[in-house]
Amino acid sequence: QVVLVESGGGLVQPGGSLRLSCGVSGSIISIYTMGWYRQVPGKERELVADINNSRGTSYADSVKGRFTISRDNGKRMLYLQMNSLKPEDTAVYYCNRVRLSPYPWGQGTQVTVSS
Repeated sequence: QVVLVESGGGLVQPGGSLRLSCGVSGSIISIYTMGWYRQVPGKERELVADINNSRGTSYADSVKGRFTISRDNGKRMLYLQMNSLKPEDTAVYYCNRVRLSPYPWGQGTQVTVSS
């Protein structure tokens, strides 16, 4: 069974930074495009960044230039470096596969951007 565990969230002031981590157990990730998603109450989960098996990346317009996604296939880890955070980045962040049926969703990690 595949288990995703996200961590690294917290409370940060506008303009601050956080680094999120996602550990994957029960599956390799090297052949898959992996991504970070976020969700706020009452809205659908949205994909904010993804990275393919060649380490090509893409970002939602709302985070482009501020967020950086990376991966360590050997450790089966996914990361999201978030800089210049804004209040509208407040959400629960999740990792998962992209464009294939998702693994069971993890618990996510809460990011709150507020002064």
